[in-house]
Amino acid sequence: MIQASNVTLRLGKKALFEEVNIKFTEGNCYGLIGANGAGKSTFLKILSGVLEPTNGEVIITPGQRLSVLEQDHFKYDEFTVLDTVIMGNQRLYDIMKEKDAIYMKEDFSDEDGVRAAELESEFAEMDGWNAESDAATLLNGLGVPTEDHYMVMGDLDGAKKVKVLLARALFGNPDILLLDEPTNHLDLDAIGWLEEFLINFENTVIVVSHDRYFLNKVCTHTADIDYGKIQLYAGNYDFWYESSQLIMKQRKEANKKKEEQIKELQEFIQRFSANASKSKQATSRKRALEKIELDDIRPSSRKYPYIDFRPNREIGNEVLTVEHLSKTIDGEKILDDISFTLNREDKVALVGSNEAAKTVLFQILAGELEPDEGEYKWGVTTSQSYFPKDNTKIFDNDLIIVDWLTQFSEVKDATYVRGFLGRMLFAGEDGVKKMKVLSGGEKVRVLLSRMMIEGSNILMLDEPTDHLDMESITALNEGLKKFKGVLIFSSRDHQVVETTANRIIEILPNGTIIDKITTYDEYLESDEMARKRTVYNTTDDEENDD
Repeated sequence: MIQASNVTLRLGKKALFEEVNIKFTEGNCYGLIGANGAGKSTFLKILSGVLEPTNGEVIITPGQRLSVLEQDHFKYDEFTVLDTVIMGNQRLYDIMKEKDAIYMKEDFSDEDGVRAAELESEFAEMDGWNAESDAATLLNGLGVPTEDHYMVMGDLDGAKKVKVLLARALFGNPDILLLDEPTNHLDLDAIGWLEEFLINFENTVIVVSHDRYFLNKVCTHTADIDYGKIQLYAGNYDFWYESSQLIMKQRKEANKKKEEQIKELQEFIQRFSANASKSKQATSRKRALEKIELDDIRPSSRKYPYIDFRPNREIGNEVLTVEHLSKTIDGEKILDDISFTLNREDKVALVGSNEAAKTVLFQILAGELEPDEGEYKWGVTTSQSYFPKDNTKIFDNDLIIVDWLTQFSEVKDATYVRGFLGRMLFAGEDGVKKMKVLSGGEKVRVLLSRMMIEGSNILMLDEPTDHLDMESITALNEGLKKFKGVLIFSSRDHQVVETTANRIIEILPNGTIIDKITTYDEYLESDEMARKRTVYNTTDDEENDD
């Protein structure tokens, strides 16, 4: 059990939290939600002891071990992958290293023997003999192959580091598990594995995530941060949303009835206060009026952008033809003889663990890369807007947002352009911010503004939900569902893929594709997925046997 008791945190004059009282109990998974800036990550830091509250305290059941998903991707660069995972249980790791040091001694003393026996006993109690195999199981489940387990962390790419740090947090069955955005940079297969792990996890989990599907799958409770308070709901994200909307509706309706009652009393008092025969009744109604209090309904800190992609031109029957496309980068075959045709009703999700291949395909179709072999052809009625996964170059300039965005608008008018920015929550002076100083979420909203202004009938989006808060993801999801043109996109957000795509193209690790007209959930249950899993699991086993 972990509990916040009267926790207050002040940042200068502003109170981020005010006398928060909440208890998280064993066997439950709590989704911690709230708008950007509400303090989700900060509250996790308070619970973990990294940050001291201004007032109040955090109480943890004595003897329970707390594990946290590390955010510093360079902290363990000098350690091997396996050691990094096992360090998730620091006491176990320390015992292993002390044991090894004792056994390495040339002058092994009686005291060393006694100490080694003590360590061996504690090591066995902690199931230490299975530590490496348990760590390997976690890594393999998250998609870190066996051949990487003895590599040094500093030699891994960013995506694999994220998976190792997640395995580290999960290692050793911690009593309390704090996860801040655990699905960031995970592919959909790894997210699916994590969902199953947490569903079967029997201790306490507190998780921050912008992935609605993930929260719905794993959470038994939802803790909503708003107005500087934390309100606990029994149920997952969808249950919280329906409950909070119902409560708000009921409070507004109650206020409306009170306002009608107040109006009636005021009218009676005004009409009969000077009438001697009615004066007692008027006085009685004055007392009743004084007792009526309207509920204080404060506006939520959540803000939803308005995303609406409207094509300037209707698309024709010929959309895109891709024939025998291949691409090799640094000696690795990324795409291998890919062929497919897009139709005018298609909303295609690119899926699979081969992240690089999806990005390379987008870059080729956007004209940023040349294929080694094969060709592609866009239809004459098509116009394309591209949302790149890496936007670093786009924002490396000294322009302000309005001036940069005006370049892509047929209407060269700042007021017109500011209208699009306003829809995307850039209010007032935000429009004169320089491009290079924007946050990750602001950059995404600027790029989506550009796509709305361009009015293309084909949208290509490579991981557009990265860096967005839940409200913006929800708005984007709705905008993509309503879009009347052709979509080809990738996203780690399961709900976006499931509710938007009517066709799935999976790029396999060998660079080939599986292409199906289906929804994502249907695809996951399909024979093709079962065969794919069998093929690649068999291949991995054969490689491990070698």
